[in-house]
Amino acid sequence: MLTRKQHELLLFIDSYLGQTGFSPSFDEMKEALGLKSKSGIHRLITALEERGFIQRRHNRARALEVLRLPEPVQLSPAASSRSLNVIKGDFSQRFAGVKTGEVSASISLPLYGRIAAGLPIEALNDHSEHVEVPMALLGQGEHYALEVAGDSMIEAGILDGDTVIIRREDHAENGQIIVALIDDAEVTLKRLRKKGNTIALEAANPAYETRIVPAERLKIQGRLVGLLRTYH
Repeated sequence: MLTRKQHELLLFIDSYLGQTGFSPSFDEMKEALGLKSKSGIHRLITALEERGFIQRRHNRARALEVLRLPEPVQLSPAASSRSLNVIKGDFSQRFAGVKTGEVSASISLPLYGRIAAGLPIEALNDHSEHVEVPMALLGQGEHYALEVAGDSMIEAGILDGDTVIIRREDHAENGQIIVALIDDAEVTLKRLRKKGNTIALEAANPAYETRIVPAERLKIQGRLVGLLRTYH
């Protein structure tokens, strides 16, 4: 059985992975569950791993994989009036590989070359290259792909050489990772923070400074929705 907090964390991780393609940070998990310290998140993750619901990839930063979700609980009429503190699940075995029902169909997206995740580069031009992307990673709207160059987003689980999937949008919420075009000449992949009439582009690596840009000098070219990684 899972406690309510374990269940909430598992669903949050699964939802975050589905939306972004990588796992949330400990700070994001702590905030989502309303906990005061990261130690509570560590304990919850360990418990979920021991019960076979998630798996940690220790050779990668912030790498969590959801192996399965718990079965829904059927409540009796008497029990439905009480607060539920545990979630029923089958812990008899661990499941490896892809989740049941994962969509195998793919779609070809334009690959617009390399984008700097460390320092801005010249604005990208259209290229004839394409990349096959599972349709399960995509939602509504127009999408394109970019190859990451640099290490400034490693704590967001984005590594040099990764292929990121971008939904073409001209707006985003605070905290989302975007493709930012600066002065119609430079493009970079960073986390968005709006501060009055300025925009902060935050790296996910303490070795890099946050870049502050006047709002009128920046255009949002899209929002990160997925990530592909090839192991050689």
